[in-house]
Amino acid sequence: MKNTNERPRVVDVNGLSKVYGSGAIAFEALKEVDFHADAGEFVMISGPSGSGKTTLLSILGCVLRPTAGHVIIFGHDVSTTRENELPSLRLSLIGFVFQGFNLIASLSASENIALVLRLRGWAPKEAQGEAAKLLAEVGIAEKADSLPRDLSGGQRQRVAIARALAGHPSLLLADEPTANLDGQTGLQVTELLKDLARIHGSTVVVVTHDPRIHNLADRIVHLEDGQIRKESL
Repeated sequence: MKNTNERPRVVDVNGLSKVYGSGAIAFEALKEVDFHADAGEFVMISGPSGSGKTTLLSILGCVLRPTAGHVIIFGHDVSTTRENELPSLRLSLIGFVFQGFNLIASLSASENIALVLRLRGWAPKEAQGEAAKLLAEVGIAEKADSLPRDLSGGQRQRVAIARALAGHPSLLLADEPTANLDGQTGLQVTELLKDLARIHGSTVVVVTHDPRIHNLADRIVHLEDGQIRKESL
């Protein structure tokens, strides 16, 4: 395992709590969680359903607001950042890989990737060229013009990884990326995600309950009942 002690800290979460609802129906999904990720690290957050994994990832992705605590991402305290500033922060710093792929059905593989680049300010021709390059990196250059419905689950997830890497975001967040894949394909795409993230210089946080991919992590954070119970290497 790599020693992460000398890496700069790029994600720093302190005293994080998230409460849904109020009064008698209030539910505390996260309870004073402290979490960090260092530059270039590949961290997995593991735990049973309902443990708070996706809530934590959504807060790291600036999709949800914490109820209490601080979330520092590349020097930005996103827990106090104004709501109207969060979309541009997400776009500039964060790439997402979803368990359901979340590809736009009417766009080809190449167009799904180029769209993200266009949103990040790339010109059309450059976006198309970069999309082709990313598809080659994930091993499906020949599928550039294919619609999502014509791709296998593994191929769709490869497109999703390429899209997440579009524009070289500093932080990649993956929510159950192997959930809709068989064991061998899930392992392959996770290995691919790890290898390409290292090439692109991204820090990766993966939420998973799939023990078959745990050996790929630099560090595993075990979450249960909204609290970190232990960490392992």
